[in-house]
Amino acid sequence: MSRTGEMVLSVISAIMTLLSIILVTVLVVSGSSILKDEEFKKEFENTISNEPTFTETDQQLINDNMSLAIDAFSIFGWVFIIILVISLILNIIGIMSISKNKNPKLAGIMFILAGLFAGVISLTSILLYIAAIMCFVRKPPVQIQEEYYTTEKSL
Repeated sequence: MSRTGEMVLSVISAIMTLLSIILVTVLVVSGSSILKDEEFKKEFENTISNEPTFTETDQQLINDNMSLAIDAFSIFGWVFIIILVISLILNIIGIMSISKNKNPKLAGIMFILAGLFAGVISLTSILLYIAAIMCFVRKPPVQIQEEYYTTEKSL
């Protein structure tokens, strides 16, 4: 039985996950370096100090917590990247399990787990959920064996 549909959906989602990993990595690395730049910090402090709605206490609170926000951005970004890598690994395990119709149930489980790690309601996860449903629902066609009976007695 051909599992082309499942393969296509899972490969597309693996490519999308890989692109997401690359994009988020670039955003985290460049965003962290920009936020740690001294010129950016000075410009941000000037903007905050020129804002008429902020009191002096608000300005001091924002400036004191800026390094905490930068660290949180970096940590959450790297955690998100690790989660996407886990999703990609599970997706690849599912692809290997579905190739040549080896173990479609294992592939379906891996696709569901990869979809959960990729984001509960993202395009990538929806493709993986569809592939998982196809793995569980599609069954190989029943082979009917015809037996030939003869009336001749064999000695």
